[in-house]
Amino acid sequence: MKLNEKAWANASAVFMGILYIFCALGIVLFPGISKAVAGSWFHGIDLGLIWTGGVRPNFLLGLVTAVVLSWIGGWVFAWLYNKLTK
Repeated sequence: MKLNEKAWANASAVFMGILYIFCALGIVLFPGISKAVAGSWFHGIDLGLIWTGGVRPNFLLGLVTAVVLSWIGGWVFAWLYNKLTK
């Protein structure tokens, strides 16, 4: 089965955009839980000194770069999959 690289890349980018916005909303609505989860993902690093509990002004930059890199990563994944299944 061959994967369509462009379709996979588009799906990866859209999914990342939705996930990024969901995470930003989670930080705004549930800052304490979000801080605890983020700390556990970063192996217990104390985020207390830098945690603001809100979305920072660079939200849009983060969203755009996450979506673009997800598109590239999705395309590369599908391309590699197609190459390795031959």
